[in-house]
Amino acid sequence: MPMLSFKNYNIADWFSFYRVAASPFLLLFIGLGQREIFSWLLLISYSTDMIDGFLARRLKITSARGSQLDSLGDQITLGVAFIGLLVFEQEFILENYKIILIPFFLYFFQMLLAFKKYGKTTAFHTYLAKLSAMTQGVFILYFLFFSPVYWLFYLMIFMGVIETIEEILLIILYPKWVAGVKGVYWAYQDRRRIQEETKRRS
Repeated sequence: MPMLSFKNYNIADWFSFYRVAASPFLLLFIGLGQREIFSWLLLISYSTDMIDGFLARRLKITSARGSQLDSLGDQITLGVAFIGLLVFEQEFILENYKIILIPFFLYFFQMLLAFKKYGKTTAFHTYLAKLSAMTQGVFILYFLFFSPVYWLFYLMIFMGVIETIEEILLIILYPKWVAGVKGVYWAYQDRRRIQEETKRRS
């Protein structure tokens, strides 16, 4: 079944899909220079990220499709948020572009590695990834509504770097695509990985 087929979508998937569908409107308000409207809509998008994960776990409706859609929504939302900062706070971005490029280069390397190995992006949804996304959201939204908090900015960069490094390690550890891995520690106890490793050695 194609990932973006609307058939059999559950409520958590729809919250994830909202982030994807909202991105053109966010870009529109960036183009129109409507910072306040953009900021509020971005806040809603980040809020749906917390809601869909909670619903999926609470209602036990997690799925590989949902994990991919959630990851896609996260990636698009982050990209649009960065474009918004680039337009509305260009001076800050230019002053700090060297440190900002570090997690971005690592992220693109991780994406290339995933596509080469799996043919698609990862959907591990590790604890570090969730913490990193939360830090990004808090920093970006606070910046857009008020002003930059530099210690939070550096924490966001640090979290982005270590989270991406962990994703790269997980790609190395898993011979086949899987969804829902809490982190490297849990990967070593994951039956899916152990079974694949056993098959390869036999």
